[in-house]
Order: sequence, then C-alpha cells, then structure tokens
Amino acid sequence: MDKKFNKALKKIAMPELEPDVRNKNFEEVSLGYTVEMAINEAERCLNCKHKPCVNGCPVNVRIPEFIEKIVSKEFEEAYSIIKTTNTLPAVCGRVCPQETQCESKCVRGIKGEPVAIGRLERFVADYHLNNNSTKTEKPHSNGIKVAVVGAGPAGLSCAGDLAVLGYDVTVFEAFHSAGGVLVYGIPQFRLPKEIVEKEVSALKELGVKIETNMVIGKILSVDELFEQGFKACFIGSGAGLPRFMGIDGEGLVGVFSANEYLTRTNLMKAYNNKYDTPIMHSSAVAVVGGGNVAMDAARCAKRIGAEKVYVIYRRTFDEMPARKEEVHHAIDEGIIFKCLSNPVRILGDKDGRVKAVECIEMELGEQDSSGRRFPYEKKNSEFLIEVQSVIMAIGTSPNPLIRNTTMGIETNKKGCFVVDDYMQTTKDGVFAGGDAVTGAATVILAMGAGKKAAKGIDEYLQLKK
Repeated sequence: MDKKFNKALKKIAMPELEPDVRNKNFEEVSLGYTVEMAINEAERCLNCKHKPCVNGCPVNVRIPEFIEKIVSKEFEEAYSIIKTTNTLPAVCGRVCPQETQCESKCVRGIKGEPVAIGRLERFVADYHLNNNSTKTEKPHSNGIKVAVVGAGPAGLSCAGDLAVLGYDVTVFEAFHSAGGVLVYGIPQFRLPKEIVEKEVSALKELGVKIETNMVIGKILSVDELFEQGFKACFIGSGAGLPRFMGIDGEGLVGVFSANEYLTRTNLMKAYNNKYDTPIMHSSAVAVVGGGNVAMDAARCAKRIGAEKVYVIYRRTFDEMPARKEEVHHAIDEGIIFKCLSNPVRILGDKDGRVKAVECIEMELGEQDSSGRRFPYEKKNSEFLIEVQSVIMAIGTSPNPLIRNTTMGIETNKKGCFVVDDYMQTTKDGVFAGGDAVTGAATVILAMGAGKKAAKGIDEYLQLKK
C-alpha cells in the first residue's frame, strides 16, 4: 500500500495561547501538535533519498526516518531514532532555529512551506516524556573519569555522548540547577523548566553525575580536576559576561543586562510570588537589541507587568537576527518595536534612577561583514522615550575566570577558547565547545560542538591507553 501524501503547501499550524491571555502569564505559548496534527504534517514529507534536511542539522538528526515512523504511528521508534544523535530533543523541538537550518534545506520549501521538522521533533519528544516510564539502561562503565564544566547545552550533549560510550562523567555546574542558558536564559513560556529537568534526568539515568554550585576556576581549578583523577576535561561554560554600549547613564538604577534580568526572572522565578526574588517592576521598559535574548527580555517585562515595552534596534525587521516566530509572538503580545533607532544616552532623575532613554534615528548603508547593511546615524534626529528600566541585550562574551586560572590554555581577542579540529584546546586533555568557543550562538550549535568534543575526547583517551 502506497504511503499517503499530504500535498498541502503550508505547515499544519500549531495551537497557541491567545496573545492577550499569554502576555499576562508564563504558561507555554505554543501548545504542541495533537497526534492527528503530527501525522498530517508528517505526511507532507517526501522522504527524499539525498536527505538535504539532515545536512542542515548541526547534530545530523535522521529526520526523514523519524518522520516516517510518525506516519506509521510508531512514536517511540521515532524517539529512539532522534536520540541516536540528539541528547535533548524536547528542548531542540522548542528553541532551535529550524527555519535557518534543517527546514531551510527541505525540498517542500521550494514551492510552499517546508515540513515542520521542529514541531514534529517536539511532538515525538513530548509523547515519549508523557507516555514512557521505562528507565534508560545504564551503559557498562570503562572506569575512565571525564570532567565536564558547565551543564548547558554543550556540556549536557558532551556528557550524554561520553556516558553512552561508558565513561564516568561528572558535570560541574556553577548555578544551583543544571541546564545553563536553558534554565536561566530562555523563559518558561518558551521552554518549560519541567522539560529541561526531564531531559537532565534521562542523562542521570545514563550515569552522568551533576554537581551544582561548583564554580570551576574558584572552588576547583581545571588543573585540580586532573589531580583528582579525571583524565580529560570539557569546558562548556558558555558566554555569560554581558556587554554594554558604553554610553552615558548605564550606571543608573534601572539599567540591567539581559543576563541579569532573565536570570532573576527565569532561574530565580521572580515572576512567581512564591519566590522572594527582587526585580524592578516598571510601567515602561526599553530593551536594546534585536536577537532572541532581546525578544525574551521584552516578553518577560510585559508579563511582569510593564504597560509599555519597547524594543530598540538599529536596523530593520529584515536584518533582525531573532527568530521570525519570536518576533511575531512579541508583536502579537503588544511589544512596541522602534527599528532604525539606537540609544545615545540614558537620562536619570535626581535620585539616580532611569527616567528616559535618548535615541537617534538610523539609516542603512552598504552591507557589512555580517551580511547586513551597516547602520548610520541621521543628524539631528534625536528623540526621547520615557522609561523606568533599560535592558541591554546586545551580546555576551565568555567569563574570564577559567582562562585566568588555567595554565597553558589560550583564548582569542574575544576571550573565546582556541580549539583544534577535535575541539581540543592548547592544553593537553582539555577540550572546549559551545559559546565558550564561538561566542553567543544557538543551543543546537552548542550541542553539535559538545558531540564533536565527545568524539575527540574518546579518540584522545583511546590513544592514551
């Protein structure tokens, strides 16, 4: 019997909470596919022989294979296929920029919309988490200890792959909860923390040990980890050092880095009255930047109670690096976008608190090295936006703590670790990946680096035998 084929040019829409409801709470916005929706969408897949979508995925998920299992209602088999290459499928199905990766290569996108690969991955992962109670079988241990610094996407991916190979893996996490940016940076309404906890629990079933409140570089150095018997170390400490613009007024009360604001909101649950986490409640907030972090900060500020939330971005919507879906959600929720604008100073009142941000209009010139048109200031175009808080979401860089306490490890001028093709740093036995190497990037790219490093560590340790 021939496979049923869905010729629809558009993806099956995913149900969402209504904008005027969701912008007042932290419940997940996208509600996921039903079984019927997932099967209908899976039937849009052509199951191409050359599988271009797989090449577009940084961890090479076997996409047509798992989608084919959805069509035949073999959801657990679909999950098993995804897990062969992806450590965190429920996470990736929610926060990966599929539109610029796997879905951008989908043949169905030539005449219509690509197959909703991310939504299908989320469906499969959620189905497994909600319906399967079988514990993961712990691999036989080879007795070799490997340390992983940072329990974010890169560290968890590396730890999972090494555990499957039988290594005795311990993850050292600075915060009190595992997950890295997944728990401190990405809001509950985009990625429920319960999902992250379930994914981490699956790694623990593989034998991965996680030690929280462990700041490597302060409590223990990388060198001391080797003295404790670890034979290799992976650094996936991310890029948590915020950047500021260097303009007047950044020291005023009410100016935050997006990292601090999101950490208070998400990891420390400032949005929940059960938690005594201090956070500023302002009626008007300005968020500077145009990436996913800026969208997250703006949408959090709206939910915490701000009447007006402005996103100030120096280019246009076309150049905005945030996911189109997140921008769309932000607009629906009432976020005000001030494109082709850039802050030049922040004004304060007599008590040293933010009262306004002064901006200047911008215009675009020729393309710069990023491929986007370079913004120039328009003379005599300054204007004021009255706000009580300003959140800077203009990027981050790696924390210098580890590089400053580790002998023989090199970084580039941006403070990122220098690695070879096997993800090994300039220090023997020390590997690195994710934002600590690339600077701030996506979850899935960090996971891809973690997987590559796990392979490099395995090859390194096999040669050491």
